[in-house]
Amino acid sequence: MTTLHVNGRAYQVTVEDDTPLLWVLRDTLGLTGTKYGCGIAQCGACTVMIDGTATRSCQVPVDSVGSADIRTIDAIEEDPVGRKVVEAWVAAQVPQCGYCQSGQVMAATALLKQTPHPTDGDIADAMTNLCRCGTYNRIAAAVRQAAG
Repeated sequence: MTTLHVNGRAYQVTVEDDTPLLWVLRDTLGLTGTKYGCGIAQCGACTVMIDGTATRSCQVPVDSVGSADIRTIDAIEEDPVGRKVVEAWVAAQVPQCGYCQSGQVMAATALLKQTPHPTDGDIADAMTNLCRCGTYNRIAAAVRQAAG
């Protein structure tokens, strides 16, 4: 049995040690906001924050997270920075198909928590998630807006 700390709650789960964190979040805990994209940590659809760092959960074995603080899109609006990011996302009308958006919001929130006033270069370096709709300009604008 493994204890995970997700969105401020402790969960005890019984899964294989090498089960990707993404599947534990989605299938075991029912936190389906985090999406499966490529499965090889390239697209970022599965991005969560682990101890404040944007992390692609599809390649993280559940036994490697230990007692780390895991935050998902399911509770992002409980975080003041996350709430600002979501509000900026809506105001900038970022989503098109929306599939990558949960990972994008998590990456943006992690960026702004670590760098409250990022430069355009900081945004470009941090926002490496893929968007098949090509909303990169809107994403960057929303990050700048959330930074205030």
